[in-house]
Amino acid sequence: MAFSFRRFAHAVAIWLLIALAAAFVGPSRAAADPLMPAPDPDPFYAAPADLDAHANGDVLKVRERPWHVYFPTSRVFEVLFRSTDSEGKSIAANTTYLLPSNHTPDAPLLSYQHIINALGTKCKVASKLYTSDPMNLILEMPGLNVALARGWSVALPDHLGPRMSYGAARLGGQITLDGIRAVKNVPEFMVTNSPVGMGGYSGGGMATAWAAALAPTYAPELNIVGAAYGGVPMNLSTMARALGTQPHIAFGLAAIALLGLEREYPDRIDVASQLNGYGRWLANWVINGCTNEAMFVGLYKSSDQLTDRRDYMDTPSVWQVLNENSLEFYDGIPKTPIFEWHSPIDGLIPVDAIDNTLGRYCRAGVQLFTMITPTPDHLSAAPLGMFQALDFLDKKFQGLPTARIC
Repeated sequence: MAFSFRRFAHAVAIWLLIALAAAFVGPSRAAADPLMPAPDPDPFYAAPADLDAHANGDVLKVRERPWHVYFPTSRVFEVLFRSTDSEGKSIAANTTYLLPSNHTPDAPLLSYQHIINALGTKCKVASKLYTSDPMNLILEMPGLNVALARGWSVALPDHLGPRMSYGAARLGGQITLDGIRAVKNVPEFMVTNSPVGMGGYSGGGMATAWAAALAPTYAPELNIVGAAYGGVPMNLSTMARALGTQPHIAFGLAAIALLGLEREYPDRIDVASQLNGYGRWLANWVINGCTNEAMFVGLYKSSDQLTDRRDYMDTPSVWQVLNENSLEFYDGIPKTPIFEWHSPIDGLIPVDAIDNTLGRYCRAGVQLFTMITPTPDHLSAAPLGMFQALDFLDKKFQGLPTARIC
């Protein structure tokens, strides 16, 4: 696989984002409002006035989009649906639905969670799909087209939510599950009784893993036959303690992550009021931007340059938020079989947190298979597990046994 600077930068940013969030919170100034994105100019994504009257997964709007060159044999739809944010409030989220021409009623449904590293609403999957810069979608196109060729329909949720809350892991799991509910609620999509599989890597894997763990209590009615995810950061607190404040090539993505966490937890994380002049300048560049803007303005910057505070990592509410978004600390157990892959030595995520979490799953009786990739880094592990993951899900859709370590 050719080196991808964007994938590398995203993976490094996962390491940095939590320490940066802790660096900018505290009581030293009066709290400021979070730096929210500009409203999406497309009225399709606007929440209806009666949003609170709907249940999770209720369909709010549906529209068909133009034929897409990346999915030449599929129809493309967008669905707006009701979901819930990290504080229990109703939100209008969206997913993109791909319906292949060879799909039959109640054939398999795959929910695939992409990496979305951005703060601007223009950067979500549904928007980027119809621009000249379709993010990581093009990198994972071969796997998605394998799924479509098998007759599976595919849902691509924008799992950061309407506020583009980059860094909020549990939110991604909830939106993923409600997106599955939503597409099942549209008769034209022919998946009302379809078995469901889920997949994703790195940040997308984090949303997938959370969806699998939350499903037994959040969406117990869904027939999820398998979840395949790789390179998942499972302990954000451990990452925070391992990090310093030195300049880094991927600091821009880390900066947008701390701003995204503030958007999701405005009563517990305060970033905006802690920024100095340079910090506010950088924030103004990225609050509506995508990966390229964040990488450009944050290149080899550090948290020390964005704030005048030096009492880092001392706010209990931040550590609580990190723990709440760390699967290692979540006591829920998936009921669906799991295919998980990662490299044996990953310099970007703590492998011991993966081992601890999966060990707990095994002891609880989860059907689990872990694949250790032959290359010792986060980046190259991504494609090495993609097609094995699809084969795992294919067997689960057919009701066939799969290899397992527990």
